[in-house]
Amino acid sequence: MEGARGERFPFGVLALVGTWGLTRLMLLLFVFKVYVFPGPDVTSDVSVIYQGWYEVLKHGTFPLDDVTWQYPPAAALAILSPALLPFLDYAQAFFVLAFLADFVVFGLLQYAGLRSGKSLRGAWVWVVGVPLLGPTVYARYDVMVTAVAVAALLAGARHPRVMGMLVGFGALVKVWPVLLLVGAVRRRAWAAAAVSAGGIAVLFAVAMPGAFSFLTFQRDRGTEVESLGSLVFHVARQYGWDGQVLLNYGSVEFLGPYVDVVSTAALVLTAVAFGWLLLWRLCTKRFLPHTLADAAFVAVLMFTTTSRVISPQYMVWLVGLAAVCLCIRGSRMLLPVGLVLAACFVTVLEFPIWFSHVVSSDRLGITLLFARNGLLMIATLLAALELWRGTVSEPAPTVPSQAARTKETLASS
Repeated sequence: MEGARGERFPFGVLALVGTWGLTRLMLLLFVFKVYVFPGPDVTSDVSVIYQGWYEVLKHGTFPLDDVTWQYPPAAALAILSPALLPFLDYAQAFFVLAFLADFVVFGLLQYAGLRSGKSLRGAWVWVVGVPLLGPTVYARYDVMVTAVAVAALLAGARHPRVMGMLVGFGALVKVWPVLLLVGAVRRRAWAAAAVSAGGIAVLFAVAMPGAFSFLTFQRDRGTEVESLGSLVFHVARQYGWDGQVLLNYGSVEFLGPYVDVVSTAALVLTAVAFGWLLLWRLCTKRFLPHTLADAAFVAVLMFTTTSRVISPQYMVWLVGLAAVCLCIRGSRMLLPVGLVLAACFVTVLEFPIWFSHVVSSDRLGITLLFARNGLLMIATLLAALELWRGTVSEPAPTVPSQAARTKETLASS
């Protein structure tokens, strides 16, 4: 049996590496425009918006007059990172660095899978999930943040201080990695995260003016056309709602009557999600080896699904955390992970391929959004239910004593 398994395993590794290489080559060909991906040009944010921010940031200040800058101060490092490759133009350097971040995640997941019992399920989730989202992955800096988050979660069990430092840094790049601490039980992780985030925040506040101007810009955002709340207005447009769809605060949003009500409702749902997570943490009776990753996945699912904005690149976060879950034996997230992968495929259909149908709120656009957001809602509810069952409601598995195991062995022989 071991010989047969040993013969199959190298083939599995080769298949994994080969699939990663082929799919990533296609993504690079798309972002470098060797081939044109259907729909609007997803790389324009890099060549126009990111590069515009770069020109401001390199002079030691944040883009204070640009309401589209809605990121924590350490995001400046991601925007400035193409300077590491001065022999390429800005956009080309950014795509290469995004590719390298993807490679780092792949390497970490493969190593973790092999170390934990030769399971490559987690690595396969990453290999398959990223190309399902299309070239948008390499045209946003979210893949870089996800690399930090994946490294933090994988370090969590053995090196809580390292996890905390990475979480603190990640939170100052794009906030959401702070949710990885939901399932952390060691104070060292929380303390390291606080010290890391606090230290980085102070450095940016002293060195660069306007480090926290993003808080005001985020507050003024509306309801983005791909969010869960947007479905209200997509349907309402069929019955004469007289609002508009406009580019606002860097994304395509609904503007008009009752938008503020729906945006407020989204914030209330997010507060409810936070309350559920707090209740879960207070009621948890046991923390298993996979609980840290499962809880992080559930938390990010909840806050993504209830957000006023569900941009396509947010799905990269979920794919990364889903991959970590399946790297660990005993994770209960298999079905929610499958639903997230299905949502990734629908996401690339609604953006960029048929985004014009989403903006116009026609039958195809509405169907795609109901499918994608519905999959995310079901995944969120199932993941939360499984997390609760596994850590609160179900009795802990009993481990037979040495005497009992010896007795069973003698009986069977």
